[in-house]
Amino acid sequence: MKAPMKNLLSILAVGTALLATSCGRDSQSTGTEYAPQMYNAVGYEPFNQVTDTNSEFYNSNPYNLNESGSRAKATSNMRPPVAGTIARKMYAGTPRTELASQIYVYNIPADSLDLASRILKNPIPLTPAVLEEGKVLYGRYCTPCHGAEGKGNGKVAEQYKGVPAYNQGNYRNLTGGHIFHVITYGKGRMWPHGTQVNPDERWKIVHYVATLQKQS
Repeated sequence: MKAPMKNLLSILAVGTALLATSCGRDSQSTGTEYAPQMYNAVGYEPFNQVTDTNSEFYNSNPYNLNESGSRAKATSNMRPPVAGTIARKMYAGTPRTELASQIYVYNIPADSLDLASRILKNPIPLTPAVLEEGKVLYGRYCTPCHGAEGKGNGKVAEQYKGVPAYNQGNYRNLTGGHIFHVITYGKGRMWPHGTQVNPDERWKIVHYVATLQKQS
């Protein structure tokens, strides 16, 4: 028999064997898994659920016990929270006016300054320590424009006209919610500072600005 014919018969024989093997396999099986590390990371992943004890990727995390306290059928690598962890409160269904007074996460749109002015209240209690922190933060973020005493005479204001004085006119009566909103989103020529100053820090600045509003 010529070599080309032998090669052809060999190929047909191998193909037939493979076909016969595949026909007997579970239709839900994915077959041979190449490079299993691509699917089952050696490093622990939060929701990894390899429960086959014969697998090298078996979930053997000693901190991950199932309900019976056994690792025989560990549910995932997600570890239980640390003792004393405070869960995030669910606010679904809470009226907006109540929501704004309960959380620091700010959810009032940029175009709703009047709403913020009316309903937002400073959630951080005023203490000497908080006031001192507010003063430091004010000096860091606000004095370049507003000046150390809040009179609109910072170095930037010398070139960037129109910076108000907190103790003049209607600015004396601005609410904490108004000031918080303006720090967050900006107003007029003032740029937003929401990405530079977190909500806690903004409220502390609001406390300090309130003292500047009371200046004579």
